[in-house]
Amino acid sequence: MKIEILTLFPELVEQVVRFGIPRKAVEAGILELKARDIRDYSEDRDRRVDDRPYGGGPGMVMEAEPLTAAIAAAKAAIGEARVIGLSPQGEPLTQDWVRRLALEPGLILLCGRYEGPDERAMRAVDVELSLGDFVLSGGELPAMALVDAIARWLPGALGHEQSAPNDSFASGLLDHPHYTRPEHWRGEAVPEVLLSGDHAKVARWRLKQALGATWLKRPDLLAGLELNKEQTRLLREFIAEAGLDSPDSDVL
Repeated sequence: MKIEILTLFPELVEQVVRFGIPRKAVEAGILELKARDIRDYSEDRDRRVDDRPYGGGPGMVMEAEPLTAAIAAAKAAIGEARVIGLSPQGEPLTQDWVRRLALEPGLILLCGRYEGPDERAMRAVDVELSLGDFVLSGGELPAMALVDAIARWLPGALGHEQSAPNDSFASGLLDHPHYTRPEHWRGEAVPEVLLSGDHAKVARWRLKQALGATWLKRPDLLAGLELNKEQTRLLREFIAEAGLDSPDSDVL
């Protein structure tokens, strides 16, 4: 996959492929990332890319011309690709979005700054995505988060091919708890089922814990799922074993 990040701070976004899974993906030749400086497409001798907003008000607005020129240059370099704008006004970035974008041959990520881009430049953007309902100084950190998330889904990037499908949100649920050595630590022991060697029991326990964690921490996710009879039974078991109040009838 080829990804172009259009930004005013190329040195910042390049850091994402210098560590961890994105670095391994680059070294394996399954990910190529280029940070393209939007200032290189400015028509101003001082490489200025922003100006005062029409209608008045605080802040500056990114000019349409350097943005559209940078997008055109990125498309010329990697071919026709979806243009993703990182913006607090965008759709929530979910695991489903990550999976879908990881199937693309190439992506162009546009990082806004200041009060945002001139609206006319947004005509070239295919979709806007947001990390959440809060405001950052620019789109660079969301772009880096998206690259990291996508890298996990590229074939060969992870040490185990089932690591990404087993991540939180991959099945609509949060992840189950994880344990490693030592077996006993500060008075707490690893759940016996994980030491049993019975793969069916382990899978059932993990599903129960994932359902329970989602019910406790993100009931909004659970409300959007249609649980089958086995999942419903496991969630009821989790609630009973934990001595918790019964969930809303809308969920179970």
